[in-house]
Amino acid sequence: MGEALNQALRLYPDLSNRVSACCRIVAFRNRLIHGYAFVSDEVVWGVLETNLPTLRREVQSLLDEPQRNP
Repeated sequence: MGEALNQALRLYPDLSNRVSACCRIVAFRNRLIHGYAFVSDEVVWGVLETNLPTLRREVQSLLDEPQRNP
């Protein structure tokens, strides 16, 4: 999700106003990919339990909007 959001923000910078903590999501992805040996399972699970439901609602809201041509 972090990489997809990073790419989407390059094309649509206004997404930063529509997705909570988008910079933190990208940063967390980078930490997982590049520093995975230093991230505890408890931290990852905590992020999933705490933040994933909000992210899911926000993404679903974006997907439910009518398509706009760029």
